[in-house]
Amino acid sequence: MKRVLVLSSSPRRDGNSWTMAQAAAGGAREAGHDVDVAHLADYVEGLFRDCRTCRGADGACTIGDRYEELLHERVLPADGLVVATPLYWYGMSGALKTFFDRLFCYTSGSAPDGETVATGLTGKRAALLIACEESYRGATAGLVTQFQELTRYLHQELVGVAVGIGNSRGEVQRDPGRPLEQAAELGRRLFDIRVTDYRIDTVRSNRVWGRTPESGNGTAPLASATAPGG
Repeated sequence: MKRVLVLSSSPRRDGNSWTMAQAAAGGAREAGHDVDVAHLADYVEGLFRDCRTCRGADGACTIGDRYEELLHERVLPADGLVVATPLYWYGMSGALKTFFDRLFCYTSGSAPDGETVATGLTGKRAALLIACEESYRGATAGLVTQFQELTRYLHQELVGVAVGIGNSRGEVQRDPGRPLEQAAELGRRLFDIRVTDYRIDTVRSNRVWGRTPESGNGTAPLASATAPGG
């Protein structure tokens, strides 16, 4: 059993991204995981500021909201993170951007617990859920790319992205692309989905899924510079 935090970043508690977050949480529970669901608006109120002017004498952040509680008690203990956001101006919600911005206070080397936070952020599995009005695939491309870089920087594995199309509250349930099923599957298989990110010198087998009945003893030679198979 793993610990999963589903983080909903919409200011609405019954919107489309929240609906997708609930579906992912249900999938993770079906898989037997310990699931925690948090509404970001309950914890993040203050924007990221200049740490040189607002850090306390003990080095702690003085922004008076519950961000530190969210980070230490819910984010860091989680083995997996499922982040849900509406698409705002072709990016993540402002609250979610603030959540990531304020990590700098802990990762810049000046916070008293910075090393603990940095270590606790790494090694997690992550999934992204996006609710947006446009079906145009480019609408979410920037956000997906940003999230890929965020997880790469934090040494996390991004296992998948689900996009739901809708505007009115709950309308995402009518999307024929079945984003709620996709979100549930991401939650269900968060720790099972195969994630690969090869470099030219990566030592790997020439088989993606391992031994098959046709592959004999499965001792195919390793390939360090082969292109993906067609």
